[in-house]
Amino acid sequence: MTFFSDSDIQALNHIYRINLINSCSGYKSANLIGTKSLDNIENVAVFSSVTHLGSSPALLGFFLRPTTVLRNTYENIKATGSYTINHIFEGVLQEAHHTSAKYDANVSEFEVTHLQAEYKIGYSAPFVKYSPVQMAMQYVEEYPIKANNTILVVGKITGLFVEDRLITEDGFVNLSEGNIAAINGLDGYAIPKSNKRFGYQRPKALSSML
Repeated sequence: MTFFSDSDIQALNHIYRINLINSCSGYKSANLIGTKSLDNIENVAVFSSVTHLGSSPALLGFFLRPTTVLRNTYENIKATGSYTINHIFEGVLQEAHHTSAKYDANVSEFEVTHLQAEYKIGYSAPFVKYSPVQMAMQYVEEYPIKANNTILVVGKITGLFVEDRLITEDGFVNLSEGNIAAINGLDGYAIPKSNKRFGYQRPKALSSML
């Protein structure tokens, strides 16, 4: 195996280092976060840091890079309190990835890609049309990460839309049936094709292990 010490990592070429560290943690969720500014300008951007925080209430978090430069998604969420999280699927990979480009706040990524905004009754932020899993979110709170000046944004799911065929009898959402993507590193996309489920695990009786 190739070994990298802390000093080795710090000495690496910048691009090599960010590729290495972003990909070594494993596959991450691939989502598009949709927002709208107070001036009604739509924004949509790719995020690979959305994570489950709890089921009751239904909370999700995502991490933002330092706000030393303009972060349109963050500014819109703080201004309106509303946003959406939409799973990226196989048919929109390239268009979804292009939303990582840094556009001015007055430019909507929906206008420069083939992604389509979709609005649902009762929700002000745009969803991504045809996404198999769409979540309406309400801003709850945020936590600064002092070690690198990133921000954990916490939101509550206020509306969940899932394609019927993806939901199993016990509530499990089978993402592989929707050709939903995962992200490897910064720019590698994979489409998982199957799931193996093992159920809730309980400790084994010690006698059965002897």
